[in-house]
Amino acid sequence: MEILKINYKNIYYPPGGILMWIIIFLELITFGMAMVALVFYGSEQTELFHQSRLQLNTTFGAINTVFLLSSGFFMANAVQQFKEKNIQKSSFYFKLTMLGGILFLILKSLEYYHKIESGISLDTNMFFTFYWLLTGFHLIHVIIGLVILIWTNCGMTKQNSDTQIEDVEACAAFWHMCDLIWLLLFPILYLIF
Repeated sequence: MEILKINYKNIYYPPGGILMWIIIFLELITFGMAMVALVFYGSEQTELFHQSRLQLNTTFGAINTVFLLSSGFFMANAVQQFKEKNIQKSSFYFKLTMLGGILFLILKSLEYYHKIESGISLDTNMFFTFYWLLTGFHLIHVIIGLVILIWTNCGMTKQNSDTQIEDVEACAAFWHMCDLIWLLLFPILYLIF
């Protein structure tokens, strides 16, 4: 079995390419600044933030964490199978990754529905302003990640595919960024305040 080899010691070629990592760092900085602001305002309005946090569904948040972590595991396997030129197995893991993302979207939509039905919106209070903006921005990233996953999977499974390992790694890097952001959002929003 032939395995693709890439020189990762070259700083100009991290897995997924330097441009993808620039995007990832910019996104992480953006989310990071918003989370610092959330913590700052939370320290100013501790009782409001605590009472608001109690209105979140921690079980939904924990289940969504499992969905995204599992999908990240499947994405790592998809990359490995692609490197081993096992396109069918890689595609299978891509589909499992997408399933985790879709399940995340379904559960997050259900959570949003319950919030809207309860009259909780962006202008309810400062905590929910952060909740809606941060989780909504993350949700957009998950949707974009799913589009990238679908596009890459379709490209690599077609006849005479020109999909390269760099494409698959860029896809994986973006998806793992979505995982990482959720792993930061979940405890800050659902557990700490």
